[in-house]
Amino acid sequence: MRKIVVSTFASLDGIMQAPGGPAEDPTGGFTLGGWTFPYFDEESGAAMGEIFGRPFDLLLGRKTYDIFAAYWPCITDADDAFAAKFNPATKYVASRSNPKLDWKNSRWLGKDTAAALKKLKAEDGPDLMVQGSSDLLQTLWKESLVDEFTVLTFPLVLGKGKRLFREGVPPVALKTVKSKAYPTGVIITSYMADGAVRTGDFGQAEPSAAELERRRKLT
Repeated sequence: MRKIVVSTFASLDGIMQAPGGPAEDPTGGFTLGGWTFPYFDEESGAAMGEIFGRPFDLLLGRKTYDIFAAYWPCITDADDAFAAKFNPATKYVASRSNPKLDWKNSRWLGKDTAAALKKLKAEDGPDLMVQGSSDLLQTLWKESLVDEFTVLTFPLVLGKGKRLFREGVPPVALKTVKSKAYPTGVIITSYMADGAVRTGDFGQAEPSAAELERRRKLT
C-alpha cells in the first residue's frame, strides 16, 4: 500500500500561492511571490531534507508540474540533493486534459484523478509526495485521499491568494504527529486524519432566558 503525503508552505492565513519567487504564479494579481525566502536558514533547510529523506514519487497538479519541469531538469549540479531526488522520480500529473509531459518519468493520471489515485494507493511502491498543487489538494481533501500532511507555517499574513483549504472542504479532526518551531519563526507540523470532528459545550447546563432569546434571534 502506498500513502499520499502532502508537504506544503503556508502563510498564517492559509495562503500557499507562489512561495518560491515573484514569477512563480502571479495569477489573480498575486504580487507577493517569494514570501518564504527571508525565513529559510540552515535549520529549516535541514528539516526540508528530512521531509524528502524517504523514497517517494511526485504527485503534482498541472500548474505545479509546469513550474517544476521548467526548473529541476536544468539543475545539473550533482551535489543538489533535491534535483537528485526530483529528476529521476516518477511524476504523476493531475490534469483535466492529456498534457504533453516532457520531464523524464512523467505520467498523466487520466481523466478520473480520484479513481487513478485510489488504484495507485493500492499498489506497492514508494509514497506519493504532493508539492504545491493547490487545485489538486482540494480533490484530495474532498476524496479523503491524504494519509499524512506537513505544513510549514510562515510568520506572515498575505491576505489573498490560493488557499491550502478552500470553502467546502469536508470537516475532519486531525492528530498532530510532531511539531517544531524554528528560529526564523517557521513552524513545521505534521498531521494525520483522526476521525470526525468532536464538539462540546462550555455553556450553562440550563440556558438562561436571555440566552434562549439570543439563540432565537440567530435563527
